[in-house]
Amino acid sequence: MFKRLLFFGLLIYFFVPCFSQDPWKISTTDINPSNYFGITVANGMIGIISSPEPFKVKDVVLAGAYDMYGRGRVSNFLKSFNLLNMNMDIDGRRIGAKDISNMKQELDMHHASFTTSFDYADKASVTYTYYSLRQLPFTVLMDISITAKKDISIIPASVMEAPDALKDVQNYYNEIDRPHALLSLLTSSAKSPTGKLLMCASNTFLFNETRGQEPKVIHEMWDNNMHLMKFVRNMKAGETYRFSIAGSSITSAHDEDPLNEAERLTIFAKLEGRDRLIAFHNKAWDELWKSDITIDGDAQSQQDVHSMLYHLYSFAREGTAFGISPMGISGLGYNGHIFWDMDLWMFPAVLVMHPEIAKSLIEYRYERLAPAKQNAFAHGYKGAMFPWESAASGVEETPVWALSGPFEHHITACVGMAAWNYYCVTQDKNWLKEKGWPILSATADFWASRVERNGPGHYDIKNVVAADEWAENVDNNAFTNAAAKTVLQNATEAAKLLGIVPDPDWMVVANNIPILQLADGVTREHASYNGEGIKQGDVNLLAYPLKLITDPKQVEKDLHYYETRVPNEGTPAMTHAIFALLYARLGDGEKAFHFFKEAYYPNIVPPFRVIAETKGGTNPYFATGAGGILQSVLMGFGGLDITSKGIIQVKSKLPPGWNKLTLTGVGPERKNYVVK
Repeated sequence: MFKRLLFFGLLIYFFVPCFSQDPWKISTTDINPSNYFGITVANGMIGIISSPEPFKVKDVVLAGAYDMYGRGRVSNFLKSFNLLNMNMDIDGRRIGAKDISNMKQELDMHHASFTTSFDYADKASVTYTYYSLRQLPFTVLMDISITAKKDISIIPASVMEAPDALKDVQNYYNEIDRPHALLSLLTSSAKSPTGKLLMCASNTFLFNETRGQEPKVIHEMWDNNMHLMKFVRNMKAGETYRFSIAGSSITSAHDEDPLNEAERLTIFAKLEGRDRLIAFHNKAWDELWKSDITIDGDAQSQQDVHSMLYHLYSFAREGTAFGISPMGISGLGYNGHIFWDMDLWMFPAVLVMHPEIAKSLIEYRYERLAPAKQNAFAHGYKGAMFPWESAASGVEETPVWALSGPFEHHITACVGMAAWNYYCVTQDKNWLKEKGWPILSATADFWASRVERNGPGHYDIKNVVAADEWAENVDNNAFTNAAAKTVLQNATEAAKLLGIVPDPDWMVVANNIPILQLADGVTREHASYNGEGIKQGDVNLLAYPLKLITDPKQVEKDLHYYETRVPNEGTPAMTHAIFALLYARLGDGEKAFHFFKEAYYPNIVPPFRVIAETKGGTNPYFATGAGGILQSVLMGFGGLDITSKGIIQVKSKLPPGWNKLTLTGVGPERKNYVVK
């Protein structure tokens, strides 16, 4: 089986079409619209998903913009106006996919830009690059360059089109005349499906010509859902002409006056100018990459790990209270909801690399503590019971047909552990007192009320959906029970640090929650488990991140048992990532590397090595999997460990062929760690 899986991984390695060796750039010329999974450029607020069509982007997604429509009678992510779509006519003919050749697309992860280039017949070469500007959370930029091969006439058009779900679309065109610039603003607004939100977008051309020499901009209204602005430019053979489009998108979830604010932000970008916008964007990304992972000896793993880190950096930002959904802001997957995926899988990797960004993620939970308390009350429990799926308000958003909503309670432990880990890494006692303690004490109170007290050693937690979600309505699930014990212990430790007398019942409960075993001593996944296949690792999480099982022999025993019970299809990346992490800590670099590759190679989709949710799946970009795999690198191969005293480094083993692993800019003190 080991050899068969390795062969499958190698097939994917060699046949996914991209240029695989550059550590920072993922490029492709094999652009097949029928087998194309776009890659995302994002700044933690606005995500732009690439398209195989010239001058198009697939989607524009805004963090925090939800309304109830479509699937499941729950809140869904909303697409924004597609404010970067363009048309271009050359000599009276619209450029289309059939008219171009030599098309190449490239993601530059170091500076978060996406470039497309192509030739149009024998008339022109075209290059355009777009950015989701890191320094301006609601603003994007596209830079376009056309080189004429012969005398031509071009008509570029910026097209503003409303997504289907929006209603009551209003279109505006304004010209603001100033001594140094004429601002042509293409603006649209629309209501979300229920009318809850007002969504707005605006863009403008940025020309290189001086005032008075700029092309004349023409506005055209096509219908209620689409309008455009365009200009005409005649070019001589050999001439290169460059212009840009800057635009902003924002909703009433982000600003009380989104229509005017969208135009103000676009005007700001216009007057900053292309060069300053790109310079500040690049500087912001240079700062982010001061926290990096460098692999010496394996160029493909280096590129892949950069891609994972790039996506987590792209899907969150400092100074917000927005969470990260399983697909980040790469699309509408899972309705954009927030699950344990954030707290257990993505948060630790972000936390050790950029604590200031991780603070935004835990702030999302803190601001939704009140509805979590109401959720506990409604279910007859005390404290706070965090919803399995959460959106803007913090109420339960799981569709009713999914049993995860009422029964997958371990998320409440994951939230509590994230709060404790934030303190552990930052050592910020003021934060712990003001925000960490309310989360920790409320989650501990929940578990103290959730257990059924059936005598010493039998404080049972019954009727849950396990972390292994194929196990529904089971009793004494290993991860749920162990995570509850961990939160009760963490809350007790936090109280002592703050000079607060902890509830003595918390440790009574923690010491009496059972962890079951099979007859041969393997940790039992739940009370009725008898060797069935598992969707994802559950028991193995007790060794990491819970650290409740510390005996290497027991860790290895559980690994050997459960690694053979993961099917070859339909399972997510995190299971094999945990296997990789644990084997690296056990000193088996070869087996750790096998599971590292097995975690994502079968999930890769073309043409940019985008990670799908499951083996053989097509639902990208799976940020949860990226978070798990990054933990296998940081905490597995890299040996980082989060403790109550801060980040330490434990013994680990690198894969064969990795000469050195360097982790730079780790933690609040931006330390460097090296494993050779």
